[in-house]
Amino acid sequence: QVQLVESGGGLVQAGGSLRLSCSVSGSSVSTNAMNWYRQTPGKQREFVAHISPGGFTNYADSVKGRFTISRDNAVNTVDLQMNSLKPEDTAVYYCFCTCGQGSWGQGTRVTVSS
Repeated sequence: QVQLVESGGGLVQAGGSLRLSCSVSGSSVSTNAMNWYRQTPGKQREFVAHISPGGFTNYADSVKGRFTISRDNAVNTVDLQMNSLKPEDTAVYYCFCTCGQGSWGQGTRVTVSS
């Protein structure tokens, strides 16, 4: 059974940084596409960042140049480094793995104050 657990969310001032981490068990981050999404109340979950098994990355236009997705195969985690945070980045952030039929974490809340 695949399980994803996100951590690292919190409250930060605009312009600050946070690093989110997604710990995966039951599958390997090195052989699956991994993604970060985010969701705010009343809105659909939106794509944030992707990393492929081969290391290819891509980002939503809204976070390009500020967020970086990375993978640590040794500890089976995928991180999202978020810099120059803006109030509009406030959301619950979710990790998604294409493992099997696809698995989601429970989310971690990020709040950016102005």
